Amino acid sequence: MSHIPYTICRHGMIYYSRRVPKNAVKQYGSHIRLALSRDPIEAANYAKKLTPILQSFWVTQKNIRPVDLSLVLDNIKPRVFILSELTQEYIELKNIQANPTLSSVNILISLCGDINIESYDRQDAKTFISNLQSRGNKTGTIRRRIHCLSAIFNYGHSELDLQKRNPFSRLIIRNEGQDKLRRGVFTFEQLKLGYDKAINSGSDIKLIFPILGETGCRLAEIVGLRVEDIDFANQVIRIRPNAARRLKTQHSTRILPLVGYALKAIELAMEKSDGVWLFPRYIKEGHCFATHSSNALNKWVKKDFDGLTAHSLRHTMRDRLRAVECPTEMIDQIGGWADKSIGQSYGAGYPINVVRRWLSRVMIEAD
Repeated sequence: MSHIPYTICRHGMIYYSRRVPKNAVKQYGSHIRLALSRDPIEAANYAKKLTPILQSFWVTQKNIRPVDLSLVLDNIKPRVFILSELTQEYIELKNIQANPTLSSVNILISLCGDINIESYDRQDAKTFISNLQSRGNKTGTIRRRIHCLSAIFNYGHSELDLQKRNPFSRLIIRNEGQDKLRRGVFTFEQLKLGYDKAINSGSDIKLIFPILGETGCRLAEIVGLRVEDIDFANQVIRIRPNAARRLKTQHSTRILPLVGYALKAIELAMEKSDGVWLFPRYIKEGHCFATHSSNALNKWVKKDFDGLTAHSLRHTMRDRLRAVECPTEMIDQIGGWADKSIGQSYGAGYPINVVRRWLSRVMIEAD
């Protein structure tokens, strides 16, 4: 016999065993027996929680409703959060891009196993850092991956109501920031040369270059454009999430005017579109493979422009707008950067005609 109230032990398993009051027999039967656990401490905890719940169901009333007690017991038992399962739940709940969160988690799993998040400790976090350092990752990259993991563990600890410290919080990276290289920017002459080469190349891959350069967009935002996102009548594009690619942040959804070489490049790209996607070669099985386009585009850009990359165009656009004294709030709206102040989050932002006016000030005229 078990010493835990309302329980019995049979072959090592502890069961919740209890007679049902007469007023509830019709709904629950004359006797309840539920397998709790082989662990006496766990079983005692479950029984302690189950007893008042059953009492509340059986309180004298006219209409006693039957309840699935197995489900009640499942809700009492604490959830076990395996890291890979928790990560998938977090990504779906937050509706964020899978990477870099998923790749960060996969690295940790390869080093320490795919286990309950309660089992990871500070040494696992330090092992993670050491591994990234041995791979030659820069400290900025390591910090971003730590942030990804820290967010996952914060979520898991909150869901499990754990009082344990997040092993990925307040980690110190040796010489952090000292290896940071300032990303280069394009000169006016380089932009003009690159735009003309792209327009005359006949390559839909190179056409991405002037679109990025004259809109300040992220690569995935352009590669994942649907034809319906392009409004030639008003000469604008709508940057919005779709089935093939999400956007980086909630601030990334925006409408941008098409000016100069951007308009000309999109017109040429439309000639090779499939009527659904602007760049169909990078849409496979309902997914946008922006990384593939980045590799192809940068192979040309790095060779012709002294190691600069397609992402350097985004930095260049910010500098170009600064040079004409464009308000920071406008720059953030054009690039889809996160708001820097509370005030900027109010209202709908600048109207499209004002955005067009600022982009026209830095526009490079198409020949």
